[in-house]
Amino acid sequence: MPLTYTLARIFTSEEARYNGRPLYKEILEFVRSQKISARCQVTKGIAGCYENGEIATQGIEVLSFNMPLEIIVIMPQQESGRLLPQLEEMVDEGLMTVEDKEVHWHKCRKRMIPRQLRVKDVMTPHPRTLPVGAPANEALQILLAAPFHGIPVLDAQQRPVGLITQGDLLRQLPFPIKLGSLRHFDPSHLEALGKLLAGKRVADLMNTPVVVIQEDELLSKGVDIMLLKDIKRLPAVAADGTLTGMLSRLDVFKTIMDQNPDWATFDQGGVKLQDITLVKDAMRTDTPTLPPSAPTWDAIKLIETTSIKRVAVVDPEGKLLGLISEKVLMAAFSAHKGGLLDYIVANLSFSALARKHRELLKALRARTVGEIMLTGFYPVKEADLIDDALQMMVEKKLKRIPVLDDQGRFKGMLTRDSLLRSMQAPQAE
Repeated sequence: MPLTYTLARIFTSEEARYNGRPLYKEILEFVRSQKISARCQVTKGIAGCYENGEIATQGIEVLSFNMPLEIIVIMPQQESGRLLPQLEEMVDEGLMTVEDKEVHWHKCRKRMIPRQLRVKDVMTPHPRTLPVGAPANEALQILLAAPFHGIPVLDAQQRPVGLITQGDLLRQLPFPIKLGSLRHFDPSHLEALGKLLAGKRVADLMNTPVVVIQEDELLSKGVDIMLLKDIKRLPAVAADGTLTGMLSRLDVFKTIMDQNPDWATFDQGGVKLQDITLVKDAMRTDTPTLPPSAPTWDAIKLIETTSIKRVAVVDPEGKLLGLISEKVLMAAFSAHKGGLLDYIVANLSFSALARKHRELLKALRARTVGEIMLTGFYPVKEADLIDDALQMMVEKKLKRIPVLDDQGRFKGMLTRDSLLRSMQAPQAE
């Protein structure tokens, strides 16, 4: 079915300005910022003349200056009533023609990561840092309280020489759970954990050599490095090697939400999108499941053995009822902090835990996952556009989202890593 578009042609010159900047740059940015299915093209002429008698030419007999420009904007007709008055306001030197065009088809390649963006446009500037000689306990305290999970370690010249993360602490210390879960303990327990780091420096625990990226590199290269190296955050440096910011997956997601249009409106307007990715194309299917009657003990054992650190609770038809995570378990058994603390500090086996804390073990076996599961989850459908999941992940600050089919049956989990991989894959050149 033919589409009706409005074609606007603006004839102006290189000297034309708006807000002190070249007019053509301002119009390009204005059209891009509308996030609609419109295109803009700027063409520079080789010669021209103007109403005031000036001649512009590239001929050797006259010094070339103020060359003519043609700026073309083609937009859906329903948007022209809003855009044309704004274009008229921007152009104070030149002329514009407008005509309606019958477009037989409009195809658009969907790119989730804009190719023009650079790392410095996206990164978080001035991140929290630690000197290489700082005590490891300081890193523990920062990571327990902060929303981020990694701290760059700098030398005397402010260049990153390492990165200390929650994962580094987990590998060096006998912590079988995430540091975030330790917030459920009272200060005395946290003080006991801190004693395990006594005498250690961040240099003893940090991940080194650290992988960095130049702040002027394209964002797509930064994403490639994160995926290739399987890392969640990337220090950005200036040309002299000094730290200028941190690039995280969440930074990338937020930028995509800000820069990209609403692709669903493109589809509704008859634009044929290429490289469409659905949730089912990006989700992970290795999340273990349990019935609501299963003892909590079973959930703990499954969480320990799966990298996704989640258990889905489903009914006999496979419909999702709730989720179990380390945080849910900590909250459920807060009355038994002493026993859990021993488990964390000493990394006891379940049999040793049973001998030492029979009351806790009895509680783990007596309570079912249906009693403690988290029911306030935010699911997406496997047939949803990946954009819908991205928006929910950013707005709700989620790291994982359960995926359901049309009947509400659990199909898998969408993680930040799997989401990032699905965004970058179609853009390989």
